[in-house]
Amino acid sequence: MSQITPSYLKHHFLIAMPHMADPRFVNSLIYLCDHDEQGAMGLVVNQPGDLNLADILDQLQPTSEIPGSVASVPVYNGGPVQTERGFVLHRGPEQWEASMDLGLLQLTTSRDILLDMAHGIGPRDVLIMLGYTGWDAGQLDQELADNVWLSCPADNHILFELPSDQRLAAAARTLGVDLNLMTNQAGHA
Repeated sequence: MSQITPSYLKHHFLIAMPHMADPRFVNSLIYLCDHDEQGAMGLVVNQPGDLNLADILDQLQPTSEIPGSVASVPVYNGGPVQTERGFVLHRGPEQWEASMDLGLLQLTTSRDILLDMAHGIGPRDVLIMLGYTGWDAGQLDQELADNVWLSCPADNHILFELPSDQRLAAAARTLGVDLNLMTNQAGHA
């Protein structure tokens, strides 16, 4: 008997199904930064919070002048884990103090990227989040089997060029799915 190799979903979107029971993830679109046999880590990319980059920069350097174009960049609720910790998902080969190469994107957790953005030398395509989502080994795989999430390859156009309120539906459309036509009842065929 041949062994089945698990399929991991790094650089994929997770699309919350209409019957999502966890209120923290209702109508969520999650970008998966990592997914392997040890678990998964992702960022909610369609739920802006109450803060913007100016609020964050004011805490880092209260006396600095913040350009208006940078100041209004929204800060997203990236997930319920470590909600005080910041993450910057961005394109570009640039590396800051704490950047992780995700293949097609970078994930930076150091404040130097925010300070560079304040000076107009940071990445152009960027999403800033507080908190992240995480799954233990096998947990996400079970949720996928239970039809809690749909998954599709991530699309940088959806991430960086669409308004946040259009990202979930756009990701679902890449699968030919209209979430408005789906029931909020879970089940298996």
